[in-house]
Amino acid sequence: MKSPVMSPALRHVLTHLLTPLLMCIGMGLAYMGAFVTPEPHHMPVAVVGTGPRTAVFAQTVKDTAGDKLDVRTVPDRAAAVSLLKSRHVTGAYVPSAHTPELLVASAASDMGATAVEKVFTPVAAHEGAPLKVTDVAPPVKDDPTGQGLFFLLIAVSIGSYASVAAIGAAGAALPMRIRALLAVGVSAVVAGIGALLAGPVFHLAHHALGAVWGMAWLYSAGILLIGVGLHTFLKRWTTLTMMVLFVMLNFTSSGGLFRPELQNGFFGSLHAFWNGAGFVEGVRSLLYFGDDGIGRNVWTLAAWLAVGLVVTGIAAAWERSRVALTPAAEPRTASAAEKTDREAARVAEQDAEEETEETVAV
Repeated sequence: MKSPVMSPALRHVLTHLLTPLLMCIGMGLAYMGAFVTPEPHHMPVAVVGTGPRTAVFAQTVKDTAGDKLDVRTVPDRAAAVSLLKSRHVTGAYVPSAHTPELLVASAASDMGATAVEKVFTPVAAHEGAPLKVTDVAPPVKDDPTGQGLFFLLIAVSIGSYASVAAIGAAGAALPMRIRALLAVGVSAVVAGIGALLAGPVFHLAHHALGAVWGMAWLYSAGILLIGVGLHTFLKRWTTLTMMVLFVMLNFTSSGGLFRPELQNGFFGSLHAFWNGAGFVEGVRSLLYFGDDGIGRNVWTLAAWLAVGLVVTGIAAAWERSRVALTPAAEPRTASAAEKTDREAARVAEQDAEEETEETVAV
């Protein structure tokens, strides 16, 4: 009995279904793995005070919390505030028999501030006094949870990786240097849109809007150049690769919702060098923490941009080598050449349109 043969149309559909199904698995693993069960892992906190009594109290808190907290002591309230504003601790507890106080900086992480409040509220209750919570670095009133920067990251990321399909697929016939210049130009536009959203539209940034644009440009340009370069080798699988790099691993490790001390070791370690974390933490530094630590964030984004330049450079060299190795075509009649060229252009246009539609749909 003759076995049925899968039709080309059905094979084409099944091939295109593979990408969204893999994305379903990847997004589920990434987002649920990063966000479903947040709990402290060596969360840095401070106890304010000096002397043996403070040391014993801090050690008791550490022994009770185990690996959830890293507890240090600081001599006074000013030192605690300095540590909070440099984001070296998530919370600082000031013991008192009458008015125990917890210092937090919710602009660094609203979830982190909530977590330390849950830790020290029962401690204060055990001492028989209500806990006073003081926020030394609150976010702006237009962004009460401080999570607006995470959604800004999403907007800039989508504008960046979705543009890769337009430049890489629809512009495949263009020389790589033109595609690279387009990537740089588009990233400037995407950054401009991000700056408008952060400033005049939603008022997340009440100052330093030009610097926010600059960081958004660094971030977007790195993504676009990496994507355009990879497209030379991966073609329609570029969309899946970009989603893995700049959504699944990027959003989850950015610190926009949960800082690394509230995540498992994998996503917490990515936060140290991934570009989304560089963007979110850099903009936080600009807006709330007096540029503290911003140099490291800028270098992180610059390193990703450098990777993008290297990838596009390799892709350009590979394309040139392919052209040099292509044998000369047999002489063709004018009508045959036109027909062949029209058919090749039609197929290329169809492939580019399908890839762009797939990227936008995702």
